[in-house]
Amino acid sequence: PDLLPTCNGEITTMSFLQDVVDILLQYVVKNFDRSTKVIDFHYPNELLQEYNWELADQPQTLEEILSNCRTTLKYAIKTGHPRYFNQLSTGLDMVGLAADWLTSAANTNMFTYEIAPVFVLLEYVTLRKMREMVGWPGGCGDGIFSPGGAISNMYAMLIARFKMFPEVKEKGMAAIPRLVAFTSEHSHFSVKKGAAALGIGTDSVILIRCDERGKMIPSDLERRIVEAKQKGFVPFLVSATAGTTVYGAFDPLIAIADICKKYKIWMHVDGAWGGGLLMSRKHKWKLNGIERANSVTWNPHKMMGVPLQCSALLVREEGLMQSCNQMHASYLFQQDKHYDLSYDTGDKALQCGRHVDVFKLWLMWRAKGTTGFEAQIDKCLELAEYLYNKIKNREGYEMVFDGKPQHTNVCFWYIPPSLRGMEDNEERTSRLNKVAPVIKARMMEYGTTMVSYQPLGDKVNFFRMVISNPAATHQDIDFLIDEIERLGQDL
Repeated sequence: PDLLPTCNGEITTMSFLQDVVDILLQYVVKNFDRSTKVIDFHYPNELLQEYNWELADQPQTLEEILSNCRTTLKYAIKTGHPRYFNQLSTGLDMVGLAADWLTSAANTNMFTYEIAPVFVLLEYVTLRKMREMVGWPGGCGDGIFSPGGAISNMYAMLIARFKMFPEVKEKGMAAIPRLVAFTSEHSHFSVKKGAAALGIGTDSVILIRCDERGKMIPSDLERRIVEAKQKGFVPFLVSATAGTTVYGAFDPLIAIADICKKYKIWMHVDGAWGGGLLMSRKHKWKLNGIERANSVTWNPHKMMGVPLQCSALLVREEGLMQSCNQMHASYLFQQDKHYDLSYDTGDKALQCGRHVDVFKLWLMWRAKGTTGFEAQIDKCLELAEYLYNKIKNREGYEMVFDGKPQHTNVCFWYIPPSLRGMEDNEERTSRLNKVAPVIKARMMEYGTTMVSYQPLGDKVNFFRMVISNPAATHQDIDFLIDEIERLGQDL
């Protein structure tokens, strides 16, 4: 109660916020200190019992509030730590952090120019620049920042369906034929999730086979499209993946574009993970053909290291998003305002309230330039290649697929000494399946590093190492290898 807006609350407020900033700055410094733990792991019940987290009728003192802040950060995972490799989004960018603080202080909503003038203009400028990098002439088209790649993919599905059957907006699914979508068996689960949410159904998402590197096989795509049409279904969308979640594979976009053109199907590219490579002259060839897509998902919060969340959906045809989603709410989108209404972007979104996600990306882009993002991305890809070269012939390591990684995903098994001489049989497989989970659990308990694992298809649990943090170095990669060996020697 002593803080603003109370009368005479300025001094208390300033000193409170100064204390908060000090806590945050100490945390930031710790984030990059390799001698600190990545994680101070406790089991959920321990953490629940150790502190009082309950909400009470009576207020706490500001001292207690500051203590809550310290406790929360004490157990937070240091996602900016150079040895945190667990997710596709890692790192802690200082300019991005500053932008996030500014956005929170401004605390406005993205729906109209009336209440978010600068942010709305920056979204317009940034999305146009991103579309230019996709390769659409003059950056033409449309787009929106959405709450993550899963929602961006769902938007694409929504718009593709509307383009083919505009009547679905008023009449619903009952008024249109049975639709089917196609995506690779290695694609992100959000494609099926979107189909479930939009009433299309997960059974209507047909999974296309991939080659041994995880890329969609175009001939299988064409075969399945023809098959679906013969059964009387209507193919309305192909979602190609640029940078799959586990293998980091890039689908052959040119061949897929040819098939989509032939059968008049909307081509979406889910570049949530791989889209960042468009910033790199050395690596953007992996997305050749993306300019032929009708829509693209691109998450700057992954490879480009923008603070969460920052995901863009880009659409080649202008005006389509608006017709698909607008509801003409007259209390928000009055038609007789005194400025150009094309900047009131809220009616083309699914959300009403929408967080300002663009400012972090825009400010970082100003601070680094395209060449700065390029250097950062090239460095992460070079680190992945360094890891690959280090373990591909190293004793105790087995690669999940042959050949150097296309993205920063490096997939491998660690084979403990006890399994090295064993013949490849069921017993060895079932023992190997348990290795990665045990090493991961030990990593978390020691708190030294984090890397994710998973099974895939007929392959038992393997490590998926991903690098998107520009703070990581060769020494951190060396550390990870040593740590896996230290924690897995006795298994």
